[in-house]
Amino acid sequence: MKRRLTGLLALACYGCTLETPDTPMPEPTLIQWADLTSRDRPDPSATYSYGDQAAQIVDLWLPEGSGPHPVVLMIHGGCWQKSIADRTLMNYAAEDLRQRGLAVWNIEYRGVDEPGGGYPGTFLDVSAAADRLIELGPELNLKVDEIVGFGHSAGGHLIAWLATRANLPAESVLATDQALPLSTIVISGGLADLEASAPITLDSCLANILEDLTGQASSDRPNVYADTSPAELLPTATTLLSVNGDRDRIAPPLLGESLTEAALAQGAAARYVESPQSGHVELIAPGTAAFETQAQLLLEAALAEEAGTDPTPQ
Repeated sequence: MKRRLTGLLALACYGCTLETPDTPMPEPTLIQWADLTSRDRPDPSATYSYGDQAAQIVDLWLPEGSGPHPVVLMIHGGCWQKSIADRTLMNYAAEDLRQRGLAVWNIEYRGVDEPGGGYPGTFLDVSAAADRLIELGPELNLKVDEIVGFGHSAGGHLIAWLATRANLPAESVLATDQALPLSTIVISGGLADLEASAPITLDSCLANILEDLTGQASSDRPNVYADTSPAELLPTATTLLSVNGDRDRIAPPLLGESLTEAALAQGAAARYVESPQSGHVELIAPGTAAFETQAQLLLEAALAEEAGTDPTPQ
């Protein structure tokens, strides 16, 4: 009997490798930037200006059909530095969303490494580009009474800042009376809390350029985060969906978790979603599970707006 049981066990394990509970799982092979940018890059439907500077432009991705089309306000990352990335990094994601029936308003803005960028120029650009969407939307057959947003990395900070700009201090040069109907945003691997992000992300991404981004403290403006960091501007009526890759070293999950907790504590609608086996690039690379998760979140939010239902995922 003992010999028979041994034989059966051998057959059951034929071709398999026995692992103990302590055997470490192999690390996933993460996508690198070149894996994304080496793909054939699609082109937008049209480009519009919102100012007289070269960087003050927006690409529109228009789906087929008569519309009016639900629209995604998209903001690229690149550590707020144009030498690292511009809006074309998001072309792959924008085209994927366009094919799903969502129009995309993919904005460019002056980085901290460009003349006029940093504080306040970068913020003024993002704000003006969003307002231009509201202005042009009706004639472009876009549905702009309620829009959804998608920002990656530094763009996650900027889309969250737009969602909270109604709370800007009245004395801030960034303050505006223009309403922005952002119903739901996806903060994708975002650095939305500047103070918390600076010691966690790469020094070259934020710590080394932090003063350029936030401006210098002064007696009139002692807290530079008060009008630049979304975490300081909560709560908001916009639903905040923070998505992080569990292997992301640029925007670790802790940042999305803590922002979600802070938003919930102040009565805002918020949810944290962690994408397994994912780094930073997977979040904006169509074909990955991480990107698919976010595309579905954007679709659900956009369709909920059209149906007049609660867009907050359960």
